[in-house]
Amino acid sequence: MVSSEGLSGLPPPVAAPMTQFGVTKPISMAGPTEADIRRTRDLEKFLVEAGLYESKEEAAKRKEVLDRLQEILTDWVKRLTRLRGYTDQMVEDANAVIFTFGSYRLGVHGPGSDIDTLCVGPSYVNREEDFFFVLYNILAEREEVTELQPVPDAHVPVMKFKFDGISIDLLYASISRLLVPLDLDISDISVLYNVDEPTVRSLNGCRVADQILKLVPNVEHFRTTLRCLKFWAKRRGVYSNVTGFLGGVNWALLVARVCQLYPNAAPSMLVSRFFRVYTQWRWPNPVMLCAIEEDDLGFSVWDPRKNPRDRTHHMPIITPAYPCMNSSYNVSTSTLRVMMEQFQYGNNICEKIELNRVKWSALFEPYLFFESYKNYLQVDVLAADADDLRAWKGWVESRLRQLTLMIERDTYGKLQCHPYPHEYVDSSKPCAHYAFFMGLQRKQGEIVQEGQQFDIRGSVDEFRHSVSMYMFWKPGMEIYVSHVRRKQLPAYVFPDGYKRPRNLRFTPHHQCDTLSHDIGVACQTESGEKCLKRKKDLDGENSEQSRPAKRKSPDRSQSVSPEIISCKLSSTSPGCSTWDLDNMNGLAEGNASSTPSVISSGSHEDVGNESAGSSEVSNGGDDNPMSSQSDSCDDSKSSVDDEDADRNRVFQDGLPEELEPNAVVGVVLKSMNGVVDSETVQNPVMRHVEFDINSVRDKRVHLGTLVGGL
Repeated sequence: MVSSEGLSGLPPPVAAPMTQFGVTKPISMAGPTEADIRRTRDLEKFLVEAGLYESKEEAAKRKEVLDRLQEILTDWVKRLTRLRGYTDQMVEDANAVIFTFGSYRLGVHGPGSDIDTLCVGPSYVNREEDFFFVLYNILAEREEVTELQPVPDAHVPVMKFKFDGISIDLLYASISRLLVPLDLDISDISVLYNVDEPTVRSLNGCRVADQILKLVPNVEHFRTTLRCLKFWAKRRGVYSNVTGFLGGVNWALLVARVCQLYPNAAPSMLVSRFFRVYTQWRWPNPVMLCAIEEDDLGFSVWDPRKNPRDRTHHMPIITPAYPCMNSSYNVSTSTLRVMMEQFQYGNNICEKIELNRVKWSALFEPYLFFESYKNYLQVDVLAADADDLRAWKGWVESRLRQLTLMIERDTYGKLQCHPYPHEYVDSSKPCAHYAFFMGLQRKQGEIVQEGQQFDIRGSVDEFRHSVSMYMFWKPGMEIYVSHVRRKQLPAYVFPDGYKRPRNLRFTPHHQCDTLSHDIGVACQTESGEKCLKRKKDLDGENSEQSRPAKRKSPDRSQSVSPEIISCKLSSTSPGCSTWDLDNMNGLAEGNASSTPSVISSGSHEDVGNESAGSSEVSNGGDDNPMSSQSDSCDDSKSSVDDEDADRNRVFQDGLPEELEPNAVVGVVLKSMNGVVDSETVQNPVMRHVEFDINSVRDKRVHLGTLVGGL
C-alpha cells in the first residue's frame, strides 16, 4: 500500500489551528451556504419591514441631543468649579465627558428607544448634592427637558428625562481626577481607583459594552443577530430585567457567546444556533465571554466558591469587564422555566425555517399570555396624578419580582408564577392607573390531592409591606392585589375590547403534558397520544366558546376580581373614592365561585397550564448589567468541577457534549497568584425573609378564594 506522501513527494497538509474566541474553542468554523445567505437576506428584510431601524433624521437628532447635553454638563461642572474656589485656569479646563452604553452604544437601538448615558466628572463634583440637586434644578428650568425623574436610591442611581422628545437615562460617576480628559479611556482599570461601589456600577455599563464589541468575531453579524433576538424576546414576553427575565445587556452577552462559538456564521445561522445552544445549556453553569480575572482593587467578583449568594443564582450570565458580576441575578425558578419554554419554541420554529416550511414571521408570533393560564394575579397601581403614578409604578414594578420569589418560597415551588412584563391602563378609571398581571399554575408533574390548596395570603401581605416602604410615598398612592380567573379578565387587556375564543389552537412548542381545560382533553406524557376525555359532553360548549364575544367597557366589577387579596395601602386617597375597598369586596356577594381564602389545586379537569399564545410586549429591560433596585433572594446551585491534572478548578461550560462531539468546553477562573481554591461548593440553603406578619394579618380583609386550575 502506497501512502499519499509517496505519491506526491510532499507531506500531507496540516490543518490550520482553530482560532479561539472567548473561553473555549469554537463549536464550528463553518461559513454560510447559499441557503444561509438567502435566509439572512430574508431576515434582514423582515427586520427592516418591522420598523426596527431608525431613520437618518432621528439618528441626526439623537446626535444633536447628545451634543447639547454635553454642553449643559460642561457648563454645570465649570460653575461648580468656580463655586469651589478653584483658579480661573482650573475653571477654564474643567470638563465632563459623556459616554453611551446599552443598545445605543452596541448599535442595536431602534426608533423611540432611550439613550443610556454616563457623565464622568472630576473628583470634587459629587453625586448626592451636585448631580441630584444642582444639575436637577438646571435641567428642570430648561424647556426642552420634560418628565424629569431622579432616582437616587436605585441600585445604580439614575436621572430619567426626555430631552427634546428623546428619552435619556443619565448616570453619574465621579472619578479620582481633578481634570477629566476628553479622550478618557473608560476601559482602563485606573478609572476604578478610589471610587465607591455605586460609581463602579455606573461605570460598568460602558465598560461592559466596549468589551462585548471587542470580544465578538464579527460586529455587524452580532448586531443583526442581537437586534433580531431582542425583538423576539419582546414579542414572546421575556424581555425585562426588572421582572425577573433578561434585559438588554443579558441578551447581548448571550448572543455574543454564540457568535464566539460560531465565528464565521451568518446572522440567520446565529439565530438558529442561539436557540439550539440555549435549549441545551446546563444551567446554572455560567455564560462567559472571557475568563474571570481578579484584581488588587478589592472589588468583589462573581465566584460561587467564595460568595454564598452567588451559589443561589439560577442563570448566571457574567459581565466581561472587571469586576465581573452576574448580570442576571434577578432570574428566578419560575422565570427561568418560562424562558426555557420560549427557547424551545424558538428552536422548533428555526428548524422549520431551515427546512423552508415556514417564514421568519412565524418566529415572531406574539405570545398569548392571557390565553395561557386559568388563574392570574392582578396588581392595580394607582396614584393621584400622572407624575406620582410614574414614580409609584416604577417602584412597584421593581418589587414584583419579590412577589414571585415569596410565592415560590412559601409554596415550596409547587405554585409557579409567570410575571408578564407589560403594564395595562384602564382609561375608564378616575385615577391615574396601571395594572400588572401574573399567571399562576401548579408545578407540572406535581402529584396533588383533590382539593389541595395554596395559601398565599402571607406572601401577598409580605409583598404589600415591602412596597409600603417606599420613601417617597404620597397620599393617593395605592396598590391592590386580586385574584382573577381568565373569564374575569378586564376587557382593556385585549385588543379592541374583544376576548379571544376559548377553543385555542395548539402551536408547535406545546409540550405533550400540557393540560387543557377548555378543549376538554389532557394529554399524558407516557403515551404521547393517549388522552383522557372529560365526562361532560363538550360539543355544545365548544360551539359556544368558538364565537368571540365583544367585551363592553368595564366598570369596577369587571376589572377587579371579587376575590381581593390585598387592600389598599392608605386609608384615604383624594379623588379616588370609587376605588373604595368595601365596594370592591361587595362585588363578591353575587359571585358563585367565591369560596374561602386560598388557592386550591382543584379537580383534574381544572389543572394545568393553558395552551400558549400571544400578546405583544413592549416593556424593555435594563441595559446596565448591575442596575436593579433590589437584590436577589433566590436559591440555586452552581457546579464547579476538577478538569486539569494540576487541580485547578474550572467552571464547566453549559453545553452538553452531544451538541458538538469534539467541542472543548470549560472556563478557567483566574486568580492573582495563579492558584484557584478547590473548595467544595455547598448546596444552597433556602433563605427565608424575616417578617413579622401578625400585625398585618390582624387588619387583613377577607381574602377571596383562588379556586381550581392550579
